[in-house]
Amino acid sequence: MKKLIVVTGPTASGKTDLAVKLALEHDTEIISADSRQIYKGIPIVTAVPDESQRAGVTHHLMEMLPLDSYYSAAMFEEDALRIASEIWRRRDTAIVCGGSMMYVDALVNGIDELPTVPENIRIPLMADWMANGDDWLRDRLKALDSEYYNIVDLANMKRVFHAVEICMASGVTYTSLRTGKRKKRDFEIEKIIIDMPREQLFDRINRRVLAMVENGLEEEARSVYPMRHLNSLNTVGLKEMFAYFDGKMDFDTAVARIQKNTRVYAKKQLTWLKKGKIQNG
Repeated sequence: MKKLIVVTGPTASGKTDLAVKLALEHDTEIISADSRQIYKGIPIVTAVPDESQRAGVTHHLMEMLPLDSYYSAAMFEEDALRIASEIWRRRDTAIVCGGSMMYVDALVNGIDELPTVPENIRIPLMADWMANGDDWLRDRLKALDSEYYNIVDLANMKRVFHAVEICMASGVTYTSLRTGKRKKRDFEIEKIIIDMPREQLFDRINRRVLAMVENGLEEEARSVYPMRHLNSLNTVGLKEMFAYFDGKMDFDTAVARIQKNTRVYAKKQLTWLKKGKIQNG
């Protein structure tokens, strides 16, 4: 039976280095499960693997989409399964690496079959969201599916938007379409979760942010600042830089805020993992 090795864990925990090591040992390729690394133009803030990490190992689903492209966990599941099948034609093992838990969960356990959202719903909804703001979109979700509104992370606007568009496209609540049933996979899944003491992880996060600054984070953020309304740029590291550009905080405060918000994100990843949402296949 073919094998999928899944390397996951909180941000800055060393997933890429481990995945590269395993890929070299198994003479195979890596599928990225990172919801931001898939976009072009923001390699510093998304910590895209550097040249040394990519040397000799093929990486998939990385820096392949324009910043204004739509992408979802369901699309990732389809793409990752297709790429894994192609790898398995040549190798017995494929490796997945990433900390976007919805993506990893979609690949390991499957995702509910949801209707395709037509452009004539998505585009006007996106325009309304941009014009009216996040609270407006949250209120739309509350009106369409109050049950999901009560459990979703209301700070995760990508998830809020997805639920609203599914409600609009299907004519029923998003909750009613979420079965939670696991799909049976015809391959072996080996899950590797990187863990370490919080103090050590937070130190790694703080040092990574400083390294991003030294490597040109500010310049990268300025290059995409005119497109700051795009969902792909609604991410830690850019939001704080944009606030700095807007005069809402000074540079040192922005950097400290990036460190803090990255630590908060890591805590959310750890909570997801500890709840066992990503199970072995």
